Amino acid sequence: MPTSTISYLWRDPGAARTYQTGVSLHSHTNQSQETLDFVADWGCQYKLIRPLLNRLEQRSHNNHGIPINWARSYWTPPLTPKLAFDLESRQIEKLNVAALVSVSDHDNIQAPLLLRSVPSARHIPISVEWTAPYAGEQNSKQYFHLGIHNLPSARASEWMETLAEFTAHPNDARLTELLVALNQEPNVLVIFNHPLWDLYRIGQDKHEFLVNEFLQKNGAHFHALELNGLRDWAENRAVRRLAERWNMLLISGGDRHGVEPNANINLTNATSFNEFVYEVRKERRSSVLFMPQYAEPWKHRILQSTMDAIRNYPEFPQGSRTWDQRVYHPDANGVIRPLSEIWPSGRPPRTLSTLLTMVRMMGTGPFSSSLRYAWSDSSQLRFELGDQEAY
Repeated sequence: MPTSTISYLWRDPGAARTYQTGVSLHSHTNQSQETLDFVADWGCQYKLIRPLLNRLEQRSHNNHGIPINWARSYWTPPLTPKLAFDLESRQIEKLNVAALVSVSDHDNIQAPLLLRSVPSARHIPISVEWTAPYAGEQNSKQYFHLGIHNLPSARASEWMETLAEFTAHPNDARLTELLVALNQEPNVLVIFNHPLWDLYRIGQDKHEFLVNEFLQKNGAHFHALELNGLRDWAENRAVRRLAERWNMLLISGGDRHGVEPNANINLTNATSFNEFVYEVRKERRSSVLFMPQYAEPWKHRILQSTMDAIRNYPEFPQGSRTWDQRVYHPDANGVIRPLSEIWPSGRPPRTLSTLLTMVRMMGTGPFSSSLRYAWSDSSQLRFELGDQEAY
C-alpha cells in the first residue's frame, strides 16, 4: 500500500526536523517555452482588455505587416537555470536539511544539462515536463503533462528525441509502450503532473473522464500523482481522492514559473536522487510539505506569478532583464525572435505599454493589498489534504 503524508510548515514549523533532505520537484527556468494563448483568453474574459487587444492586433498587421500569432508565440520564465536552482536550494536549506532540486522545463532538458557544468549543481537529475498527447477511446484530443525525472545521463538526449517523435506522431498504444519503457529505467521517476487541471480547456467533465481512462490503461506505469503548488485547495483535494481511487502515491510539484520558490516540497532521508526514487518507487513512501506561500490566497498568488513574468529585472543576465527579451514572436519573415528585436521603434507600442501598466497596477501597492483581502478565504485552510496523517 502507498503511504503519503502531508504536512504544513505554518502549522508545524519543525516538520522537517526528522528528515535529512528536502526535494524540489517540477520548477521552470528560462529554457521553458510557455504558451501565450492565455493573453487571447483575457480578451474573452475581460471586456476592458478586449478593445486594447483588438487595437494591438490591428496596428501590428496594418502598420508593420506582422499579424499577431498567439499560437506560435511564447514567453519564457525570468529565472536562468542557475538562479532557479539557487532559489529552490535556499528555501530548502533554511529548513536545516540538504537540498535536492529537479527542474523540469517543457519538453527540453537544456536547464539540467547547463547546470551540470556548475559545481554546486553537478549532480542535478536530468528531468523534463513532457507534453504527451492522448486521444482515448472516444478519440478526444487532450494533452497531459508528465514529469519525467532523472533520465539516464548517457541516454537522456536519445530519450528526448523519442518523446519528441511521439508528440509529433501520437498514438495511444505507442504512449503506453513509452511509459512501460520509462518504467523499466530503474532510477527514473514518472509523475502525472496536475492531473485534474483542464489546461487545454476541453471541459472539466470530459477532461476527468479522459484522466480516469488514461489511468485505467497506464496507471501501473506511474509512480505518483502530483499535488501541485500552483493549483488551488479544491483541485488538490480532488487529486487526493483520485489517488485513493487508483491506489497511487501523492508527491509534491511546485510548478514555479516566477520568482516565488516552490510552494511544496518532499521530505526524505535519502541523500541522493537515486535513493529518493527508490523510496518512492519501491517503498512507495512520500512525505509532502506545503510551504507558507501556499496558504496565501490562490488568485493573489497567480496574479503575483503573472507580475513576475512581465516585470523587468535589471540585475539579471543579459537576455533575461526585460519582459520583451523573454517573449518571442514570428517576425515579418516568420522567424521566431524576441520582441525586443522586432519593435519597429525599438520599444513596445503605446497600446501594449498601457495594457501592461494596467496589469502591473493590480499587483502593486494598495490595489494588490485590496485584492489579496478580497480573495482571502478562511475555508481554504481547513486542511483537507491529509492533515499530517498517512493514508
